[in-house]
Amino acid sequence: MNTKPFEESQLPRREGLLAGVRVLDLTNVLAGPFCCYQLALQGADVIKVEAPGKGDLARQLGADPKLNECLMGASFLAQNADKKSITLNLKHSDGKIAFKRLLATTDVLVENFRPGVMDRLGLGYRSLEPDFPRLIYCAISGFGQTGPLRDAPAYDQIIQGLAGVMSITGGEASAPLRVGYPVADTMGGMTAAFAVASALLARERSGRGTFLDVPMLDSMITSMGWPVSNYLATRQEPLPMGNDNFTAAPSGTFKSATGPLNIAANKQEQFEALVRAIGCDELAHDPRFANREARKHNRAALTRALEQKLMTRSAEEWEGILTAVGVPAGRVLTVPEALAQEQVKVRDLVHSFPRAPCLDLPISVMRAGFICDGAPARPLQPPPRLGQHTEQLLNLVGYSSGEIAELKQNGAV
Repeated sequence: MNTKPFEESQLPRREGLLAGVRVLDLTNVLAGPFCCYQLALQGADVIKVEAPGKGDLARQLGADPKLNECLMGASFLAQNADKKSITLNLKHSDGKIAFKRLLATTDVLVENFRPGVMDRLGLGYRSLEPDFPRLIYCAISGFGQTGPLRDAPAYDQIIQGLAGVMSITGGEASAPLRVGYPVADTMGGMTAAFAVASALLARERSGRGTFLDVPMLDSMITSMGWPVSNYLATRQEPLPMGNDNFTAAPSGTFKSATGPLNIAANKQEQFEALVRAIGCDELAHDPRFANREARKHNRAALTRALEQKLMTRSAEEWEGILTAVGVPAGRVLTVPEALAQEQVKVRDLVHSFPRAPCLDLPISVMRAGFICDGAPARPLQPPPRLGQHTEQLLNLVGYSSGEIAELKQNGAV
């Protein structure tokens, strides 16, 4: 068989910061797929390697049972656009051979199995590194490759709890609370994407690949910069403060005539502008509220005084009034309301495809969270069906149609 690398013209290319980089995505559910989706949005060719018959578990997760049934669940749609899907049985010897032939054309491998799984398959970094010295191998896991929790199972909520996040989420009466979306998975995926991009730059200088150990627990704790730093510096344990900002007052969520309003008057001049705008200048001269520390100490009394005025107008009115005088303010929106904002529309944050891959309905996904040189990094192709590109990719690494049929027959793909 011919094992020549992909020709540049054989797979569709897109422009982007990572154009020309090829990634093998062996990940499932959220942290790993989110990482690889960020790489795909920046132009990397991401090949999703999935188990035959079932694929990524996220294909079965989401609010629409019909999408779940055809293995295109909404959870999968969220972070797998612009990827190609190949099904390989990595426990089968022929599947491993096909995998390594793909690997010969690859820059980055990302996996989020428990530590040791890839080693037992003979596909761990130590096994691959001699033959693929330029490979960047990124292993995402709950707790990392070392330590007493190395082999423990982990889901997002487990990590939120062990990272201390839940202990400071909610108020005195409601904490501990989990953050309302899988923030630990997402932070782990974002950390992994940053690590991969950094390793690609380092390889340009050294010529060699590297092994990246990305634990969700580490990623989550390091993201909690302020509360962790305050504890390390002062030994003052962070407390759950609900919607109040522990660094300043008035800074939090306040009642208005129509619903909650966030106000962040963190600076002295912002506080003074706030009380002028709502018509209670006397608060600026009240010794209880004279400076930042006094306002923090008398937070409850200040909130009561402000809300007496804020209850006279709608949250939308106050948002406009306060923003105009330089006081950060904004309504508390639902997810549909957030997506319907003109700001979000103008920024082209949501990208739609005319139809889902297995149902006759449109689907919408999020683009990358930044714009480069005025061009949003939006996906070009919808999320793939399970194994959609298996034959194409095997053919591109030298397998004939007959050989591909044999691989299918013996269960290798």
